Amino acid sequence: MHRSRDLPDCHYHSPPILIPPETPTPHHSLYLSNLDDQKFLRFSIKYVYVYKRCISIEMLRSSLSRALVHYYPLAGRLKASGEKEEKLEVECNGEGALFVEAFMDFSADEVVEASRWPNVSWRKLLYRVDAQSFLGVPPLVVQVTKLRCGGMVLCTGINHCLCDGIGSSQFLHAWAHLTSKPNQDLPLHPIHTRHVLLPRNPPTKHFPHPQYTTTNEPFDLNPILQSQPLIPVSLTFTASDILHLKQLCVPSLKCTSFEALAAHTWRCWVRSLGLPSSMKIKLLFSANIRKLMNPEIAEGYYGNGFVLACAESRADELVDANVQHGVRLVQKAKQALSEEYVRSVVDYLEENRVRPDLSATLVISQWSRLGLEEVDFGVGRVVYVGPLLSEIYCIFVPVVGDVEAQRVIVSMPESVVGKFVYYMKDFVEGEDLCM
Repeated sequence: MHRSRDLPDCHYHSPPILIPPETPTPHHSLYLSNLDDQKFLRFSIKYVYVYKRCISIEMLRSSLSRALVHYYPLAGRLKASGEKEEKLEVECNGEGALFVEAFMDFSADEVVEASRWPNVSWRKLLYRVDAQSFLGVPPLVVQVTKLRCGGMVLCTGINHCLCDGIGSSQFLHAWAHLTSKPNQDLPLHPIHTRHVLLPRNPPTKHFPHPQYTTTNEPFDLNPILQSQPLIPVSLTFTASDILHLKQLCVPSLKCTSFEALAAHTWRCWVRSLGLPSSMKIKLLFSANIRKLMNPEIAEGYYGNGFVLACAESRADELVDANVQHGVRLVQKAKQALSEEYVRSVVDYLEENRVRPDLSATLVISQWSRLGLEEVDFGVGRVVYVGPLLSEIYCIFVPVVGDVEAQRVIVSMPESVVGKFVYYMKDFVEGEDLCM
């Protein structure tokens, strides 16, 4: 069932080096908003890019150095704020991004094939920094792995406290632009300041925030998830598949592709885990708030400009109903978002340095509309883009060559993988959605 294939080892012919900005950059401490330095974002967003042609390492280093002039906080270091012990800020000191070159006896086609069932061996694609804590890892870590076919794997670890998905994609596009068009300026310049999301004085909470508060359920899902190996599952939904899902809701309900696929995935996740019928289940998903604010957050803002929207349902109500029930809950969660709601979240986090409630929760992050598959370093189209691994959250990623298709990547307990895959593709009988 699990057609997993380990990647071979990476061979490092030289030690990692630091790539500083090409020219001097401002030295100061950068304030991070309460949306930036949340405890559950204290990790790196790890992207894997596979190309059939390799870019000159010197060219990549040079263009990265120039990109860091514009995105100089990524060349700095995170530190605890002097004002509050749990608050983080960025010391913009130009120390540099960590860059390492490797070789793997594998081809680009073999990497793409292995992506159907990724496993922990994929961690080899990003250099592991030996640091005592999260703060000791540079905000940007890059590994370029050359392949025997002449292609390469480009893997980046971008600190989530500095960038969200939109922001990290913006940086990658900027780096690629300076690589493929070295004599041109950036089409979009970054906005560094985070003060647009300062908390109010005094902080004011006008809304409940169930994404951060526990449901007090007697049943905790985490022991189940941690009691056995988690197996990454990768399922591709074509444009036709997604249209089929959406048509299950019409004519009584119109919905987006994300709403249909999120509701379907949530329902199948609950169904495969066999949770108690009366248990309250949450779905958390990232929602872009840039256009909710007044004035809107300006284009070029690359910090965390999202909040977690929260849908809730009893397990039996979600499983026994059709996909419409879940879609309505997702839509209700989206409709609850407003500028005042965002301000309430920021103020709530000012007084409560808490993590989201994950006791009975599926978290979905949508990467499929970030333009990740369009990052062009000038050596031809990317043949695969996705996460390094997805061990905690469910991620919707783009499918190269099909803008309307999406891949669902999520790790499931080993004993329920078969059921989850079956339920996910059950609505299109006879068709195999597995990659």
